[in-house]
Amino acid sequence: MIEIPTDLPAELVPLSWLLGVWEGTGVIDYAVGDDHTQQEFGQRVSFSHDGLPYLNYTSFTWLLDEKQTPLAAETGYWRLSRKLIEGDTGPGMLPGAGAQPFTTAQSVEALRNSHGAFDLDVSIVHPDGVSELYLGQVAGPRIDLATDAVVRTAGAKEYTAATRLYGLVENHLLWAWDIAALGQELRTHASARLAKAD
Repeated sequence: MIEIPTDLPAELVPLSWLLGVWEGTGVIDYAVGDDHTQQEFGQRVSFSHDGLPYLNYTSFTWLLDEKQTPLAAETGYWRLSRKLIEGDTGPGMLPGAGAQPFTTAQSVEALRNSHGAFDLDVSIVHPDGVSELYLGQVAGPRIDLATDAVVRTAGAKEYTAATRLYGLVENHLLWAWDIAALGQELRTHASARLAKAD
């Protein structure tokens, strides 16, 4: 059962099933030429909000080896995709001017697309010099994302595109991540099954 916090901004209700801390394990499965990486990892993911109409996202992973070797981290923001207006904050730290938009469930319903889902913008930053902008949609307990842009620092490894799929299945957060990296076309990279942490 999904519990929706009473202080949740109305625009976040379609994403409310993500809220909380999730922990579990997954598998990396990626081939580059004759080299095939296949390893198990642990993961802790957090989705939270601070009263603004977006979710804060963090993820930390580690290899399931004797040393629990740290593997990767990422952080970002998830929000319904819409044109920002005067009542929205920004750019920078500028406060909104006028009434905040989409403050009721009824007004948020107007944001549904022609398929009955809500369009999403997701920004994810990696500490290895890669930043991703995903576009996608949330339809009930399923999220489909694909990169619209990938930005890399001069020293980052080659990484050009990705897709991600998230779903709530039997109270578990399942996800799959395909990437195009190191000269490879878009292909399977990693997946995991996470449970809500206490």
